[in-house]
Amino acid sequence: MQKIVKSRLKTIGLPPGSLVHIGDKKRDTTVITRIEYGEDTCNQSNISSKDLSEIKQSEGKAIWLNIEGLNETEVLAQIGDKFGLHPLVMEDILNTDQRPKIEFSQDYMYICAKMLNYDKKLGEFDIEQISLVLGKNFVISFCEKDTDIFAPVIKRLSLSAGRIRKLGTDYLMYCLLDIIVDNYFTVLEDFSEEIEVAEDELIVQSTSKTLKTIHKLKRQVLFLHKAVWPLRDVLSSLERGESELINESTNIFIRDLYDHVVQAMDTTETIRDILSSMLDIYLSSTSNRMNEIMKVLTIISTVFMPLSFIVGIYGMNIRNMPELGWPYMYPVLWGVMIAIVAFMLYYFKKKKWW
Repeated sequence: MQKIVKSRLKTIGLPPGSLVHIGDKKRDTTVITRIEYGEDTCNQSNISSKDLSEIKQSEGKAIWLNIEGLNETEVLAQIGDKFGLHPLVMEDILNTDQRPKIEFSQDYMYICAKMLNYDKKLGEFDIEQISLVLGKNFVISFCEKDTDIFAPVIKRLSLSAGRIRKLGTDYLMYCLLDIIVDNYFTVLEDFSEEIEVAEDELIVQSTSKTLKTIHKLKRQVLFLHKAVWPLRDVLSSLERGESELINESTNIFIRDLYDHVVQAMDTTETIRDILSSMLDIYLSSTSNRMNEIMKVLTIISTVFMPLSFIVGIYGMNIRNMPELGWPYMYPVLWGVMIAIVAFMLYYFKKKKWW
């Protein structure tokens, strides 16, 4: 089961800016992919985490470093030093329980976002933190593990497809965020299919297993809400043009991305309302089923109440009871009891009590 809050025992007593990886260890070593590109060229290479001297920028070229794996804090510290990143920013990058946010500095901006994947077998979200640092001529992306989600962007850079090489690194950062947001809709579609299955089960025949399923889905919506909603504020800050690193030509794309996030938020709210309605339907159906059972038991008890009264009277140990000596008393008594039962059932039916 996913943890709502990740342990921070390692950071207790440490000074601010201490680089400690908070979260699950998803990769042992750090893999660094360096992509340097201009309008006419694009060169891609892998850099060893033991030799960071190759991380350098050519004059007039843009560079994108895609870093996979956050466990080697010493390597990340060296990268932060080379690009002048503040220790508190590096601390936020290593804190994988960070809320999606944006921070502006004089020379760069830091954006934290969440990438989602839905595991249908486990019925849980796999949430990975993606940290982006945008500078004047560079973009650095930090991922917790190996991921191919940015493969389309790398392909566009290598093929010089569209405007990605012509525009600045701010457009590259937009492309990375756009990939993350587009993936939300794929995840929401898979998650919606699970909800539809639970709805069908609820309508056909709900059991205690159905309640567990609904509870698990509602719990997953909390993680979904935590990942998607704060990103709206991030894009709102970018849209307002609070940084000179964002060119006017990129603003229109950021506004479009903002609309996509709002659409994902609306879908999340719809899913949460559906799950709340499903829980209400389950509780109502359970209550109705219990009422039906109690109604049947009440009718049976009510029918047998006068019969028990009659049997109680003639079961008393009294000698001077004149009916006991009458030879037709037994069949008459049966007839009276059957008539009482028939009358009571007819009366209940007329009143529509059953």
